[in-house]
Amino acid sequence: MRVPTRKSENKKKPEQDPYITQAKYDKLKADLDRMMRKRPALAKEVARLAELGDFSENAEYQMAKGKLRGLNHRMMVIEETLKHSQIIQSGQKTDKVRLGHTVTVEVNGNKKTLQILGSTETNPGAGVISQNSPIGEALLGETVGETVEVKLANNKTIQYKIIKIEV
Repeated sequence: MRVPTRKSENKKKPEQDPYITQAKYDKLKADLDRMMRKRPALAKEVARLAELGDFSENAEYQMAKGKLRGLNHRMMVIEETLKHSQIIQSGQKTDKVRLGHTVTVEVNGNKKTLQILGSTETNPGAGVISQNSPIGEALLGETVGETVEVKLANNKTIQYKIIKIEV
């Protein structure tokens, strides 16, 4: 006999980048603690609404059950993230660009400051890029004074000259 599966269960989940900062780890831990404190009250509300009878026409029960299910799912995702995460230890060495470093580069005559982190914390508008991005990959392992070329999707090449590396 074949066990039925949902469409969402058939999809392969993409590999998650395990690298996060200590601040992100602490935030996820605090979120998980807050959810764990909230869960018993939500479960009690579901049980109270279940006592009202017919589940098919009990909209309040359906909504409360959906909230509890969503909370449980978010807690599970955060627990998995925390279990598999690796805290970024950039160290004190600034001889080469490493994960967690802040790098000042010159591109087209303009200076930019970029911080290289794991892909879960990227914010390109704020200058936080992923180690897996084309720029991040090109900069990792390079030293001050070197120029790296980054090939863009439209086959253009941009040169980044490393000015300064900071922890």
